[in-house]
Amino acid sequence: MPIFTAPDFDGHEQVVFCHDAETGLRAIIAIHNTTRGPSLGGCRMWPYASEEEALTDALRLSRGMTYKSALAGLPLGGGKSVIIGESRTQKTPALFRAFGRFVESLGGRYIVAEDVGTGVADIEIVRQVTRHVAGTAGGSGDPSPVTAYGVFQGIRAAVKAKLGRDDLAGLRIAVQGLGHVGHDLARQLYEAGALLVVADIDEARVARTAAAYHAEILPADRIHAADVDVFAPCALGAILNDETIPEIQAGIVAGAANNQLAEDRHGEVLRLRGILYAPDYAINAGGIINIHHESFDHYDRAAALKQVEGIYDTLLEIFAHAETEGIPTGTAADRVAESRFRKQQQVA
Repeated sequence: MPIFTAPDFDGHEQVVFCHDAETGLRAIIAIHNTTRGPSLGGCRMWPYASEEEALTDALRLSRGMTYKSALAGLPLGGGKSVIIGESRTQKTPALFRAFGRFVESLGGRYIVAEDVGTGVADIEIVRQVTRHVAGTAGGSGDPSPVTAYGVFQGIRAAVKAKLGRDDLAGLRIAVQGLGHVGHDLARQLYEAGALLVVADIDEARVARTAAAYHAEILPADRIHAADVDVFAPCALGAILNDETIPEIQAGIVAGAANNQLAEDRHGEVLRLRGILYAPDYAINAGGIINIHHESFDHYDRAAALKQVEGIYDTLLEIFAHAETEGIPTGTAADRVAESRFRKQQQVA
């Protein structure tokens, strides 16, 4: 299959294919851009249907991290890693140590943190063989609650821009995906007075969230069509596609999932339908902002949360620019981010 000419390659600086026969490790580390600093991004463990699907995910996710860090004004580049496997049954300490040795071989060009299918305990094992890790128990810990807080701020901004409201009380909000981020986002929305509709492929997660926050339950593959004010995708990507977009009833799409648009053109499809889309890498930057604060002498959670609150203003700026120019919000966000890391390239 083509690599350098693949649409998702997008000028990546380095792609590393990691294999360890003893542990069964099959992983990909993708480094998209390091002009603003070392690449930082989580390690996702997922039972991909094919190696090509795993590569595409790694490439798209790492590119998104470049844009995310640039838009957040962080001195970091974009990278991501994926481990092919079932996180609930195939994790072993030896596998994560083997993965850590590949991270170490990159000499700091890539810093790894948690993502879907991995957690603080896994990163602690990786840290046994490399110091190029973030989101550890001794640092900021699991970044998920702070990611959720950023998404919450982004939903507030979208509601302000679309509905002219400063509060969420009484709004119906559908949350798809109830992992660490989705569950905590549901909590924050519930505490703000929103009425929740939830879904996840894991029935235990659905039951827990629905019971805690008095939420209505819908199937994970139908919640996008719920009669709600806001649809918040917090699972895997490509949820906004030719099949789902015509069925969306919400006037706002704002969630934590990465790569929500199946293709870039779907941003324009959403715009033409009058749906306000909060670009994924803009709204879900809370986690990487939080992890960045680990690099200070003392991790200050209050300072991290204060910077995450800036996602509200960033999104309002993106929405206003998109409205003025008559362009999709994703395009508006891309232009801001590209101006930042490309300017850095010119200086370098």
